[in-house]
Amino acid sequence: MVKDDDPSWKPTFIVKPDGGCQGDGIYLIKDPSDIRLAGTLQSRPAVVQEYICKPLLIDKLKFDIRLYVLLKSLDPLEIYIAKDGLSRFCTEPYQEPTPKNLHRIFMHLTNYSLNIHSGNFIHSDSASTGSKRTFSSILCRLSSKGVDIKKVWSDIISVVIKTVIALTPELKVFYQSDIPTGRPGPTCFQILGFDILLMKNLKPILLEVNANPSMRIEHEHELSPGVFENVPSLVDEEVKVAVIRDTLRLMDPLKKKRENQETVSYGNWESYEEES
Repeated sequence: MVKDDDPSWKPTFIVKPDGGCQGDGIYLIKDPSDIRLAGTLQSRPAVVQEYICKPLLIDKLKFDIRLYVLLKSLDPLEIYIAKDGLSRFCTEPYQEPTPKNLHRIFMHLTNYSLNIHSGNFIHSDSASTGSKRTFSSILCRLSSKGVDIKKVWSDIISVVIKTVIALTPELKVFYQSDIPTGRPGPTCFQILGFDILLMKNLKPILLEVNANPSMRIEHEHELSPGVFENVPSLVDEEVKVAVIRDTLRLMDPLKKKRENQETVSYGNWESYEEES
């Protein structure tokens, strides 16, 4: 693999323990021989992804986007995408990965569960500052710099919809194994967490899809060594309460479905239905 016809360039890789969560055990490598195994491949498989270089930076920091996607129906396919999401920031100024800085996870990895332990992590009551912000505040900032945010959002929506369509056949298998065809099923749904990285050229890249995204709206504050209290996170509350509230309203079985509209607004959700 070479970049821009430069034979000296080598990609960086992120190694993630399969089935892991909250950033546990993630590390970066330059050479496949550097993969560390906990036990054997059979007992601890890992997922290896190419590290995405040239990310868009805000305040010299790398960040990613958590968007919430609701699957209301698989047949017909009904996709709802939340109008706002979260932007999770690294806590060290970004530098291109080199063998000398691969260990600096606060520079390269945007996971909230990792950066919360950084001394540079900033809890803010504002949606547009701190180490966790609303995605809408990022779009506003980009708009102020002349960026076509409608195109940015449209490109992100395209990534989400294509990904869900690719997942649908397998999801149908799991659904039909529990609820056979022709049998009335429960009013069920799934909220997914899409993690997306914006490149410097504003192209969205899908990092991963979380089947059970956190809906926690508080964080732990250490009062004294070993003593913690839960403190509300206003940014999480602003985004996640709307997601849960409008999901319950949308899934109300007595709610009549609106007809003859390609895109319908349901509070925090925007509807995207598969064409027949």
